[in-house]
Amino acid sequence: MKKLILLFIGILSIAFAKAQPANVIFFSENGERFSVVLNGMLQNEQPETNIKVTELPAPSYKVKIIFADTKLKEVNKTIYLNPGTETTLAVRFSQKKGYSLKLLNTYPVMTEYEMIPGQMVVGYRPQGVSASAGSATSIVNTTTINNNVTISASGVGNNVNVVNSNEGAGSQQAGSLTGISNGNTNNPNAYVLPGYNGIYGCPRPMSPGDFESAKGTINSKSFEDSKLTIAKQIIQTNCLLSTQVREIMLMFSLEDTRLNFAKYAYAYTLDLGNYYKVNDAFTFELSIDELNRYIQGFKR
Repeated sequence: MKKLILLFIGILSIAFAKAQPANVIFFSENGERFSVVLNGMLQNEQPETNIKVTELPAPSYKVKIIFADTKLKEVNKTIYLNPGTETTLAVRFSQKKGYSLKLLNTYPVMTEYEMIPGQMVVGYRPQGVSASAGSATSIVNTTTINNNVTISASGVGNNVNVVNSNEGAGSQQAGSLTGISNGNTNNPNAYVLPGYNGIYGCPRPMSPGDFESAKGTINSKSFEDSKLTIAKQIIQTNCLLSTQVREIMLMFSLEDTRLNFAKYAYAYTLDLGNYYKVNDAFTFELSIDELNRYIQGFKR
């Protein structure tokens, strides 16, 4: 009888596990931004370096990794997932094979997990995010602080997504450096920063009032990781001055957090020619050197 009970419990456990969906995490080892396509459906609205897709019901998926840098070749692979597990895959580059997906580990899905700064988390979208030719689909899920300051609830911003193109496939996100200009004079109504003649990275900076409100929201959080997450969410749908980036950096206690934010904020900064000003927020020269290397490798 005891054996029968144990067998019955085992069968129930297996059935329960099969009913559980799986999660999968994709991250780029060298910091390349990318989009994830599962079974032909785009999962994230804007390219990121770390993307977690949750609630995956099927045991296998056809994966396509599309880089924001269209010069990089797409990665195609079939992945297999165990029910109730979370699988981590690295987007890895090698001189011989180019880019590929490398399995790192698989763990049981945790009922509660800590939010990782910089990680985009999206629930599986079987219908995907699509855009018809010649038009843009804009999906925004935001919380308004006041007039113009918005926080993306899941790292989602205004974007143009192209899925079914073999050439130039990818995503253009707000704040990216594609289309930057000298002097910001392409549009006669564009904002011009007084006394600045360098490269513009985004159209118009946050107003002083909006920026102070945003800082108050960041500062309301007790933990460093939470502050960083909120700060990144704010700038995903806004544009900052270099001096504003520095002010937010100084709200963090840790040097690593300041460096993390400085790298992330570069794509959302108006006066890129003044970005050297953020260096004042660093304590160590090594942080300045690492930020410079990041900027030199950033797609322009």
